[in-house]
Amino acid sequence: MQRRGHLLELINSPADIKKLPMRELNQLAQEIREKIVSVVSSNGGHLSSNLGVVELSIALHRVFNSPQDKIVWDVGHQCYAHKMLTGRYGKFSSLRRQNGLAGFPKRSESLHDPFNTGHASTSVSAALGLLAAEKLRGADAHVIAVIGDGALSGGLAYEALAHAGHLALPLIVILNDNKMSISASVSGLSKYLSRLSMKGKYQVFRRNFDAIAKRIPFIGEGFFDIVLRLKRAVKAVFYTDNFFVDLGFEYVGPIKGHSISALTGVFEDVRKLNRPVVIHVITRKGKGYSYAEEAPASYHGVGSFSVDGGIEQKTAGKIKTFTEAFSSALLAAAMRDKKVIALTAAMQSGTGLSAFRQTFPGRFFDVGIAEEHAVTFAAGLAAGGQKPVAAVYSTFIQRAVDQIIHDAALQKLRVILALDRAGLVGDDGETHQGLFDIPLFRSAPNTAILAPASESETRLFLDWALNREPDCEHGPVIIRYPKALCPEETGAFSEPVVKGRGVWVLRENAKVCMAFTGSLYQQVLDAAAVLKKRGINADIYNLRFLKPVDEEYLCGIMNNYELVVFIEEGIKEGGFGEYAASLACRNRCKSAAAVLAVESFFLENEQALGTREELLAVTGLDGSGIAKSVEAVLHCDGSH
Repeated sequence: MQRRGHLLELINSPADIKKLPMRELNQLAQEIREKIVSVVSSNGGHLSSNLGVVELSIALHRVFNSPQDKIVWDVGHQCYAHKMLTGRYGKFSSLRRQNGLAGFPKRSESLHDPFNTGHASTSVSAALGLLAAEKLRGADAHVIAVIGDGALSGGLAYEALAHAGHLALPLIVILNDNKMSISASVSGLSKYLSRLSMKGKYQVFRRNFDAIAKRIPFIGEGFFDIVLRLKRAVKAVFYTDNFFVDLGFEYVGPIKGHSISALTGVFEDVRKLNRPVVIHVITRKGKGYSYAEEAPASYHGVGSFSVDGGIEQKTAGKIKTFTEAFSSALLAAAMRDKKVIALTAAMQSGTGLSAFRQTFPGRFFDVGIAEEHAVTFAAGLAAGGQKPVAAVYSTFIQRAVDQIIHDAALQKLRVILALDRAGLVGDDGETHQGLFDIPLFRSAPNTAILAPASESETRLFLDWALNREPDCEHGPVIIRYPKALCPEETGAFSEPVVKGRGVWVLRENAKVCMAFTGSLYQQVLDAAAVLKKRGINADIYNLRFLKPVDEEYLCGIMNNYELVVFIEEGIKEGGFGEYAASLACRNRCKSAAAVLAVESFFLENEQALGTREELLAVTGLDGSGIAKSVEAVLHCDGSH
């Protein structure tokens, strides 16, 4: 059969998918895969997950009527095909670029995105709320939650499933089972789904039985009651331990997730049901791109790469990222102390813990997408005399505020939280910014927050946290660092840790002092160079501790300058700078105090996309932006 050229260019809305003959949908799937690989290889993005749901996306839009019917994607990073099928193909090359398409669903971007998603395990809750709203206003729309087996490891998903079963609304939950989270799934749920997948004999029986039943002439309602009872009886034999059925869902599956005809047939049947249903779909991450199929975890989130050659293997370089610096420091600490334990929430590779797992498999724990559990589990380890280090992205630790306060800080337990991707994070948009950890946890008693400026400080801070003296007040220690390369070392970064104090990077008795959180060292250095050319000398102070603070020492600094500018890579409201300015006011310090931070509102999509360097420029925290702000404060006639 001759292939029609470029079907994807004909798709301007889901209605166009319904016009294509079934025989051409596989060609459409191939074109979508080629486009995803082409754009992601250039822009970076989430590859494996998107390649795995192409047929699923086509089948959903073939059967359901978006935007009247609503599809909620969980986590949302697998929505690329969905975006192309809902009128955004023409802009797809701008994916994850400034002023381009977001890498996640965005309500402001399209009516076909009914709910913003970026953190895992939210889809069932959101979809159930959308469905309840539809019913309350008398509408008759379908609502579908597409959730991966990895996201289903999060506790929020279980809470939502239990509530959905109780409400008995006709929610459609599609369980995309690819045996993977970001790395391989580690929860008991993964083993359970594998058992369900092996019970394919029931599905064979059901399909054959349905085919026979459809050929039997109609002989009354009683016959169909018998058919229904027989199917349920056989199903009970195969699914005696079906979790979803026990919660009140109809269960359908497992279904081949790369067969458009099989998926559309099931979806056509399910849309007629008037009760909650789970459709168990088996897919393969990375489908259609050999490199991603062979190593799906490596192609989960990628930068640019060669389509023909795949991702280039990194060679060890002299300059480490902060993640690599943390990884090395933790591994060295674990070699010295057998009580050091590492754990993460489904982010083993992203947080740099792969080497630790290989070296100390018995002292490594991946808890799945369950940050709340990770923190309280770590608190239990600490209560048992161990030294747990939990590595979590800053944006995801927001989910565990209660656990940090109630389970770790309140009990003064030695839990160490390594917050990767703290501050501004490139490419993934506003849902992945690490801007809130400072104000969230500065208010928590018994909690220390440190911000390293280099590889040396990362190692020093981790060792300090692990080996505090017995008379030192314990409690959780948060070490926050950016997704960035470590800067060149300076002697100040190797100075011993003094609780509550920072170190001087540059001190020449200038009239201006720039005090910064560690991740902004290079930007502050650049700003000092710009200011010097304009006749303004500035001393540079690396804060190190954002909590606790030696207030007498800090007040001493604020009594020695005309102006102290606090520069932090975090949200301004409730941040360190506001605290320091308040301290200066309360103690009537001689210096004027100014605060440079990210303004206290969510970054919109056009602000939040781009590289970290671009985001620093947008928020005025690059070298030129800092210099400009300092000059503006100095020239505002003494009103700071």
